[in-house]
Amino acid sequence: QVQLVESGGDLVQPGGSLRLSCAASGSIFSIYDMGWYRQAPGKQRELVAAITSGGSTNYADSVKGRFTISRDNAKNTVYLQMNSLKPEDTAVYYCNALARDYSGRYYPVFGSWGQGTQVTVSS
Repeated sequence: QVQLVESGGDLVQPGGSLRLSCAASGSIFSIYDMGWYRQAPGKQRELVAAITSGGSTNYADSVKGRFTISRDNAKNTVYLQMNSLKPEDTAVYYCNALARDYSGRYYPVFGSWGQGTQVTVSS
Protein backbone atom coordinates (compact mmCIF):
# COMPACT_ATOMS: atom_id res chain seq x y z
CA GLN A 1 0.00 0.00 0.00
CA VAL A 2 1.34 3.42 -0.95
CA GLN A 3 1.19 6.15 1.69
CA LEU A 4 0.46 9.70 0.57
CA VAL A 5 1.48 12.82 2.51
CA GLU A 6 0.22 16.20 1.33
CA SER A 7 1.75 19.53 2.35
CA GLY A 8 1.99 23.17 1.36
CA GLY A 9 -1.46 24.45 2.21
CA ASP A 10 -1.82 27.85 3.82
CA LEU A 11 -3.97 30.96 4.20
CA VAL A 12 -3.51 33.18 1.15
CA GLN A 13 -5.18 36.30 -0.20
CA PRO A 14 -7.24 36.22 -3.38
CA GLY A 15 -4.95 36.41 -6.38
CA GLY A 16 -2.12 34.73 -4.53
CA SER A 17 -0.26 31.53 -5.24
CA LEU A 18 0.59 28.29 -3.47
CA ARG A 19 2.48 25.15 -4.35
CA LEU A 20 1.24 21.88 -2.90
CA SER A 21 3.31 18.73 -2.67
CA CYS A 22 2.32 15.10 -2.31
CA ALA A 23 5.01 12.64 -1.30
CA ALA A 24 4.30 8.98 -1.96
CA SER A 25 6.00 6.02 -0.41
CA GLY A 26 6.70 2.90 -2.43
CA SER A 27 8.75 2.10 -5.49
CA ILE A 28 5.87 1.83 -7.96
CA PHE A 29 4.86 5.49 -7.90
CA SER A 30 6.02 6.11 -11.46
CA ILE A 31 3.58 3.65 -13.03
CA TYR A 32 0.48 5.43 -11.72
CA ASP A 33 -1.46 8.31 -13.09
CA MET A 34 -1.79 10.77 -10.20
CA GLY A 35 -4.36 13.35 -9.29
CA TRP A 36 -5.21 16.17 -6.92
CA TYR A 37 -8.64 16.24 -5.37
CA ARG A 38 -10.24 18.87 -3.16
CA GLN A 39 -13.12 18.88 -0.75
CA ALA A 40 -14.79 22.07 0.40
CA PRO A 41 -17.05 22.13 3.48
CA GLY A 42 -20.39 20.55 2.70
CA LYS A 43 -19.34 19.46 -0.77
CA GLN A 44 -18.22 16.22 -2.36
CA ARG A 45 -14.59 15.57 -3.07
CA GLU A 46 -13.75 16.52 -6.66
CA LEU A 47 -10.83 15.79 -8.95
CA VAL A 48 -9.24 19.04 -10.09
CA ALA A 49 -6.04 17.95 -11.83
CA ALA A 50 -4.55 14.74 -13.20
CA ILE A 51 -1.23 13.73 -14.68
CA THR A 52 -0.51 10.47 -16.45
CA SER A 53 2.56 8.35 -15.86
CA GLY A 54 3.87 9.83 -19.11
CA GLY A 55 3.28 13.41 -18.04
CA SER A 56 0.08 14.34 -19.89
CA THR A 57 -2.20 16.57 -17.87
CA ASN A 58 -5.83 17.54 -17.67
CA TYR A 59 -7.80 19.85 -15.43
CA ALA A 60 -11.27 20.60 -14.19
CA ASP A 61 -12.76 23.61 -15.94
CA SER A 62 -12.83 25.52 -12.65
CA VAL A 63 -9.02 25.52 -12.38
CA LYS A 64 -7.92 25.38 -16.00
CA GLY A 65 -5.37 28.08 -16.79
CA ARG A 66 -4.66 28.72 -13.10
CA PHE A 67 -3.42 25.40 -11.72
CA THR A 68 -0.55 23.28 -13.00
CA ILE A 69 0.10 19.67 -11.97
CA SER A 70 3.54 18.15 -12.32
CA ARG A 71 5.46 15.16 -11.02
CA ASP A 72 9.00 14.16 -10.16
CA ASN A 73 9.24 10.38 -10.35
CA ALA A 74 12.76 10.38 -8.92
CA LYS A 75 11.35 11.97 -5.75
CA ASN A 76 8.03 10.08 -5.76
CA THR A 77 6.31 13.46 -5.56
CA VAL A 78 3.47 15.17 -7.38
CA TYR A 79 2.95 18.93 -7.20
CA LEU A 80 0.11 21.36 -7.72
CA GLN A 81 1.05 24.94 -8.54
CA MET A 82 -1.96 27.15 -7.86
CA ASN A 83 -2.02 30.71 -9.18
CA SER A 84 -4.68 33.43 -9.21
CA LEU A 85 -6.37 31.79 -6.26
CA LYS A 86 -10.02 32.54 -5.58
CA PRO A 87 -12.10 32.18 -2.41
CA GLU A 88 -13.92 29.28 -4.06
CA ASP A 89 -10.62 27.38 -4.16
CA THR A 90 -10.81 27.09 -0.37
CA ALA A 91 -10.80 23.38 0.48
CA VAL A 92 -8.76 20.52 1.84
CA TYR A 93 -6.58 19.20 -0.97
CA TYR A 94 -5.69 15.51 -1.31
CA CYS A 95 -3.71 13.46 -3.77
CA ASN A 96 -4.25 9.90 -4.90
CA ALA A 97 -3.23 7.52 -7.61
CA LEU A 98 -5.76 7.24 -10.43
CA ALA A 99 -7.20 4.50 -12.57
CA ARG A 100 -9.86 4.61 -15.26
CA ASP A 101 -13.17 2.79 -15.15
CA TYR A 102 -14.90 1.14 -18.13
CA SER A 103 -16.15 4.53 -19.32
CA GLY A 104 -12.71 6.11 -19.16
CA ARG A 105 -13.49 8.17 -16.08
CA TYR A 106 -10.83 8.48 -13.40
CA TYR A 107 -11.36 7.06 -9.92
CA PRO A 108 -9.01 7.03 -6.92
CA VAL A 109 -6.93 3.88 -6.53
CA PHE A 110 -6.26 3.95 -2.80
CA GLY A 111 -9.16 3.84 -0.40
CA SER A 112 -7.03 5.20 2.43
CA TRP A 113 -6.54 8.92 1.90
CA GLY A 114 -3.80 11.08 3.38
CA GLN A 115 -4.57 13.80 5.90
CA GLY A 116 -4.83 16.41 3.17
CA THR A 117 -3.60 19.99 3.29
CA GLN A 118 -5.85 22.98 4.00
CA VAL A 119 -5.95 25.82 1.49
CA THR A 120 -7.84 28.92 2.57
CA VAL A 121 -8.23 31.86 0.22
CA SER A 122 -9.47 34.91 2.04
CA SER A 123 -8.71 38.58 2.50
